[in-house]
Amino acid sequence: MTDEHPVLTYRSLLIGEAIVDPEIRQLRLKDTATAAMVMRRSFQERLATLPVLHTAEEDAGFVRDHLFPTTEMWGALCPDLVGFVAFKRDWIEQFYILPEWQGRGIGKTLLEVPKSRFETLKLWTFQQNGPARRFYERNGFVEIELTSGEANEYNEPDVLYEWIREKSVV
Repeated sequence: MTDEHPVLTYRSLLIGEAIVDPEIRQLRLKDTATAAMVMRRSFQERLATLPVLHTAEEDAGFVRDHLFPTTEMWGALCPDLVGFVAFKRDWIEQFYILPEWQGRGIGKTLLEVPKSRFETLKLWTFQQNGPARRFYERNGFVEIELTSGEANEYNEPDVLYEWIREKSVV
């Protein structure tokens, strides 16, 4: 990874009665703790029926030792980190938005980063995560596989989604 960390400018968002211009930028290793907190809070609040399998320290280790070395991580800051997407070629590995920021356009804005880079993207989510599933479907993802969850650490039924860029007609 280089020292260059691009910042993208997207549309302004109406948050309450204020207009917020989220800063969308590539995350740095120093963002590990905050990204781990966003991941943990989002997961625990939106999937409260699932057991907590990892400590906060293990979450930070996962972000630092797995996500940073193997994916590109981009975050939305308003001004603090409120969500992030971790992706690599054709895959979204992790995607979390703090619950109080969901439904405000942050996720759609972050999703534009990997969608601008690749022709196809795939991702997994849990079948019980209705809000996430509706979000992905609104943003062009199509369900391609349902599983019983035997391959994930929660043994929770999950769903594989795929997005394919529409071919432009010339």
